[in-house]
Amino acid sequence: MTQWAAIAQAISAATGEPFQVKTDRPVGGGCINTAAILSDHHRSYFIKLNAADRVAMFEAESEGLVALAAPDAIHVPKPICSGTSGGQSYLAMELLDLGGRLDGARAGRQLAELHRATADAFGWHRDNTIGSTPQRNAQSDDWVDFWRAQRLGPQLEIAAANGHGGRLQTAGERLMDRLDALIGHQPAASILHGDLWGGNIGATRGGEPVIFDPAVYHGDREADIAMTELFGGFGSDFYAAYRESWPLDAGYATRKILYNLYHILNHLNVFGGGYLSQSQGMIERLLAETS
Repeated sequence: MTQWAAIAQAISAATGEPFQVKTDRPVGGGCINTAAILSDHHRSYFIKLNAADRVAMFEAESEGLVALAAPDAIHVPKPICSGTSGGQSYLAMELLDLGGRLDGARAGRQLAELHRATADAFGWHRDNTIGSTPQRNAQSDDWVDFWRAQRLGPQLEIAAANGHGGRLQTAGERLMDRLDALIGHQPAASILHGDLWGGNIGATRGGEPVIFDPAVYHGDREADIAMTELFGGFGSDFYAAYRESWPLDAGYATRKILYNLYHILNHLNVFGGGYLSQSQGMIERLLAETS
């Protein structure tokens, strides 16, 4: 049985409707995965592919999409099934036509509504990934402890193992000791997309906002908002609508740097030394806030 035939069989079992691949078309899968669209000329599915040993990554992504869909606040692709076939892992999802123009205000309101879905603890019931990096999600009642032990600590450990010691680690240790003062508030444990940059949001041709490729956990909603600002921002209408729906707490400007440091450290660990000076600069700026 070919790879596509095996995936089609799994889709048929998951949906209860026969599906046989008539056409397959490779499409962009980002910098981590490859992807294809499978069609029987009536129904089409988006398939993400990676190495067979990354199947747990896709299983966690599938669960994350289900979790984001549960509040019925903003549209996410519906996961169909995941598994391994042809020496690769895969995730089959609903195919959405994302050719529309994003309505920033609508997206801002919908994201605020998503964040109103909260849990009793920070973290998640399983670990997942941020990009290709393992993301720890051991649950905690204390947001500062969670951010220290499950976010900054692991990224600094990976950076040290990759040879980025010295100044980065010394400053990072000082930063870890000052997190209480830097965070400075008690957030709700909101459901978060977790990796919400501009490449992970779009709109259908009908104008409905869609978010995808999540790294889900429960945490400070400002961590999602901070990342939307990391690589260019989502537009003033998005932020105005979000803040009108749910204003951010005082101190966000400092927390934004702290929360985005996690992603810049991850970029350092995935893509290399080009992000070292940026990571060090962010840490020094945060230390200056508490000096």
